Amino acid sequence: MNLTCFKAYDIRGRLGVDLDEDVAYRVGRAFARALQAGRVVVGRDCRASSLTLGEAVIAALLAEGVEVLDLGLAGTEEMYHATTQFGADGGITVTASHNPIDYNGMKMVRKGSAPLDAASGLAAIKALAEAGQFGPDKPGGQRRDIAAEARAGYVKTVLGFVDVAALRPLKVLVNAGNGTAGPTFDAIAAGLARLGAPLEFIRLHHTPDGSFPNGIPNPLLVENRPQTAEAVLAAGADLGVAWDGDFDRCFFFDHKGAFIDGEYIVGLLAEVFLAKEAGARIVHDPRVVWNTKDIVARAGGVAVQARTGHAFLKQAMRDTGAVYGGEMSAHHYFRDFVWCDSGMIPFLLIVELVSRKGALADLVAGRKAAFPSSGEINFKLADPPAAIARVRAAFEPQALSVDETDGVSLEFADWRFNLRSSNTEPVVRLNVESRGQADLLAGRVAQVQDLLTRA
Repeated sequence: MNLTCFKAYDIRGRLGVDLDEDVAYRVGRAFARALQAGRVVVGRDCRASSLTLGEAVIAALLAEGVEVLDLGLAGTEEMYHATTQFGADGGITVTASHNPIDYNGMKMVRKGSAPLDAASGLAAIKALAEAGQFGPDKPGGQRRDIAAEARAGYVKTVLGFVDVAALRPLKVLVNAGNGTAGPTFDAIAAGLARLGAPLEFIRLHHTPDGSFPNGIPNPLLVENRPQTAEAVLAAGADLGVAWDGDFDRCFFFDHKGAFIDGEYIVGLLAEVFLAKEAGARIVHDPRVVWNTKDIVARAGGVAVQARTGHAFLKQAMRDTGAVYGGEMSAHHYFRDFVWCDSGMIPFLLIVELVSRKGALADLVAGRKAAFPSSGEINFKLADPPAAIARVRAAFEPQALSVDETDGVSLEFADWRFNLRSSNTEPVVRLNVESRGQADLLAGRVAQVQDLLTRA
């Protein structure tokens, strides 16, 4: 069997085409064998298919004699935390995150919540799953419900990132998108209330509903942003937060309902951690870098570039001892959160930052003016390598530097772009940034777009 659901660092695919219960069962058994696992944490998001796929994974692990620690409905970051909290040999969350309704997948980690990629076990899991030669069941498999204990431990860790005494009365609009975030957020909000946090929350699309009656929870899509923006304005909120389906990413809106692009949040959080830990390392992805590098340099830190994608960012953080890592796509990683990404910790840190320094709009205005960017633009192309080659041929001779960490990044005196094929979707992604010249961006984007789409 050729399994097409295996991607660069996780599993995802169309239901009934790339992924079904049989595939999930194969993956579960292969995961246990490749990692020689005796104990595995398993969670799932709120999609209907996640329940059946999750049960297939659990059945497979039990057949391998594994002790399954069952989180039930939980976010991906809760699986990351529980894998280390309970000393498990690995963890799996069945989730399609922000993908369309007919998709699902799995995010997986090794012992210590360490990332999985081809070199660290994912290729071995794929080979075993494709072969499907598992033999008779092994004895000893058992299933244990750890949902309550795991969430309590997770909430304690997350709340440890915020100084509750610094919080001032703020009204915060939170949009769970009918994804998995709602119950976990409620547990965090209850913890904040017990500590005396003077925050008021307005909940939007809060109840988990895998049919997603208000659209797929993917706030990165421009067409999905107005519902949060309008709710912020209607409530008179000080800021808004929206999560994707498994809430390992969060997205911010200022009090005017304006969406804050991810690279500016990375800059703000880098500054927060460098204020606490002078000289620390900050990891960033290669897509949009000038704002982050400038902030890190001014704050006396060390900027470290890594390939795009959670497995690569996490490994770079572990290798360098970085305190924080961020991607413009709204993944934020924390050394003190088992080196993993969280969508709840950034929400708490930004609320604290607004409490200390004022409106989010004011905090990013200067940065956006100094380093304007295009936002990520996606292209579905018939021949991506040929299209990228045309762009390189046109611009590379004039470039001051060429970086192939992830796709190709070409840097010039007053502008820069990154062009790369997605690790998870059949698209080519373009990001353009400049130094204080917003009017330059549109022209440069048009030039690159013309070369990409030229027949």
